[in-house]
Amino acid sequence: MNMDLGGKIALVTGGSRGIGRAISILLAEKGANVIINYSKDEKALLETVKIINGAGGYVESIKADISNYEDVKKMIDQIINKFGKLDILVNNAGISKIGLFSDMSYEEYNSLININLIGTLNCSHCAVKYMIRQKSGSIINISSIWGNAGASCEAIYSASKGAINSFTKSLAKELGPSNIKVNAIAPGVIQTEMNNWLTNEEKQDLENEIPLMHFGSPFDVAELAVFLASDSSKYITGQIITVDGGMI
Repeated sequence: MNMDLGGKIALVTGGSRGIGRAISILLAEKGANVIINYSKDEKALLETVKIINGAGGYVESIKADISNYEDVKKMIDQIINKFGKLDILVNNAGISKIGLFSDMSYEEYNSLININLIGTLNCSHCAVKYMIRQKSGSIINISSIWGNAGASCEAIYSASKGAINSFTKSLAKELGPSNIKVNAIAPGVIQTEMNNWLTNEEKQDLENEIPLMHFGSPFDVAELAVFLASDSSKYITGQIITVDGGMI
């Protein structure tokens, strides 16, 4: 299996912590030049950069709001101007909001859609023209099991991830003739800061619903992302691959 990413240029949105951090670390470990996009958390970013540098990897960072098209365009242009290409785009950045749809404000659900869905569209739109020009590339969208099944009290989050799934399948058909792969990963319950709101009892109840009886690690998702970014997955595109311990 060829998992060598030496010489590849990879952009990971929301790559400073959680699943994005794990993906950034493993991409760098496999030889990719990693550019981490972040929006606010400089402390987490510096920690991730320290980990990658400590392991001998190459990493840079760009601060940008992915829900703002001009920010994204500047970020992608900056990468192209420096490296001349972009081989791997991981659309990972996202937020969640727990609560009844009827109680959610317009500002809250608009923010969810703007970051989770519009951010993915913005980054993909600015990147694909360069990938088409080079006749190669891999786009990996981080979705969710709730994009497949829907979750009570996460209606807008589920909607944003369901839209990403459809976008993934459609874009894969458009870009296939240009030798560009587009896939999505749908994680289940992963042990990240996003789940810190759960009580210990709630965590135990959730684990009991998972056939493998434990939460996943961010690196469980990252291992798959590296595979999808590599030539080992050269005939895999348009797929929504679930990583959930058998939960759904």
